[in-house]
Amino acid sequence: QVQLVESGGGLVQPGGSLRLSCASSRSIFSINVMGWYRQAPGKERELVAVITNGDRITYAESVKGRFTISRDIAKNTLCLQMNSLKPEDTAVYYCHANYLLYNYWGQGTQVTVSS
Repeated sequence: QVQLVESGGGLVQPGGSLRLSCASSRSIFSINVMGWYRQAPGKERELVAVITNGDRITYAESVKGRFTISRDIAKNTLCLQMNSLKPEDTAVYYCHANYLLYNYWGQGTQVTVSS
């Protein structure tokens, strides 16, 4: 099993930055794929960014050039640096891990972009 705990969400003004972290109970070196998803009110959950254990990265078109996903293997932590935030980035952000063909999710952290 993999337990995931997100942190770092909050309220930020448009154009601001936030850094999300996801602490994993299992060594992230052993996890095939990890990523961030988000769900806005009334919308389906969507992919934000994913990274494989070979460091292959995929971003949603809407966040390319603004968000950066990274792994800190020593700390078993997945991070998402979010810059130039827009009101449409407002959502609950979820950490995800695919390990041995099972999917695991964190509880989510709220990100609100508003002036």
